[in-house]
Amino acid sequence: MTEKFIKNMKHEEIVMLSDLVQANEGQIVSKTLAQNEALSITLFAFDKGEEISTHESNGDAMVTVLEGTGKLTVDGKEYLLNAGETLIMPAKKPHAVYAEERFKMVLVVVF
Repeated sequence: MTEKFIKNMKHEEIVMLSDLVQANEGQIVSKTLAQNEALSITLFAFDKGEEISTHESNGDAMVTVLEGTGKLTVDGKEYLLNAGETLIMPAKKPHAVYAEERFKMVLVVVF
């Protein structure tokens, strides 16, 4: 069997990333698609009002909103992202994510 570098989704099949993760009431749900020393790819679904508090990463983090609206704060500056929009959060800068409404995003971190 060939090693799979991307997990938790079917290979050679067209999918909607937003269909792979669902928000639960009062929770943030995540699904890891890839994780190694160079790269992390994770899907997130946030219920309205949920948040990931301020933290830092050793890699550049790219967020693309798949559905809804999320507020990202990077080094004290707020960004409101809607479906289809992408923001890079530079390594070593404090950042946070807040769900203005239910929303889904894909997070790619490059180390």
